[in-house]
Amino acid sequence: MRSFKEIKHDYRFAEDDQKRLAALQPLMEEHAEEIMSTLNLWFIGTKGVSTFFTAEALKKHIFETQKKWFSKLFSGVYDNRFYEQLTRIGATHVRQNVDIHYLQRAANIIKNSCTGILSNMEEPAAEITSNIICVGKIIDISMSIIISAYIEEEIRLYSPVYKVKSALITFSERFSQAANFMLVFALIGLTLGVVWLFLRDVIDVFHGNMEQGIISSLGSMLLLWLMIELLNTEISHLKGGRFHISVFVGVALVTMIRETMIATLRHEQPGAVYYLVAAIFVVGFVYWIVTKTEEHNK
Repeated sequence: MRSFKEIKHDYRFAEDDQKRLAALQPLMEEHAEEIMSTLNLWFIGTKGVSTFFTAEALKKHIFETQKKWFSKLFSGVYDNRFYEQLTRIGATHVRQNVDIHYLQRAANIIKNSCTGILSNMEEPAAEITSNIICVGKIIDISMSIIISAYIEEEIRLYSPVYKVKSALITFSERFSQAANFMLVFALIGLTLGVVWLFLRDVIDVFHGNMEQGIISSLGSMLLLWLMIELLNTEISHLKGGRFHISVFVGVALVTMIRETMIATLRHEQPGAVYYLVAAIFVVGFVYWIVTKTEEHNK
């Protein structure tokens, strides 16, 4: 199954789309009951679907679940948690023996209902068209994920070979997530260590060691800034964002700059300082190339 990032890229689903959907949330919440009633009337009137609503409690549960899913379409937050919720929806429908055709028809009803509501907005025609396209994107993305999860779960249930493969992939994904969480905690610990280093250097300034304290404080401040960037990059990666290699190259660059500042302060051999300056130029050039490449790939 493809990653959420790939799916969003294929649909050209950008940050502007997220903001637009979030702005439409009040309007869609206002018409949620109307849209869900239209969908549920179709459910009850369709022979193959109505058999699932024999118990009143089950019927109420399904209708409430549908309403929550519809509300999340306009939350403006489309991260890995949103992706996992959609995959669970697909897998659940397989286990309940719900035909995939009914899922596609339900999505079509919701899309048509939303289109009708958006068409009646007192907005310029171009704005209405953009809203309709944006809503169509998120519904199609949701159904793409749900149907993919449905098919995978169906294969997993009936194919022994796929069961082994699925178990291995699931274990690998969970291990990767655990490793990422460990990395976040490690970065938090290192950041706290750099904070202490910075505070210690600042304290040195007030103990009479003015020149060395200021230089060391500047170096520690650079490291602290970089640790914060590393932590933000890892958090963004956990949310499904792009992984930035430039941050790690930046760590090497800042480290070199800090070492050069300290070496100059200690009046070390000129050869060592020249070596560090040359290293800064090399790493700086690599950093420039990497950042330009990342900007081009956005």
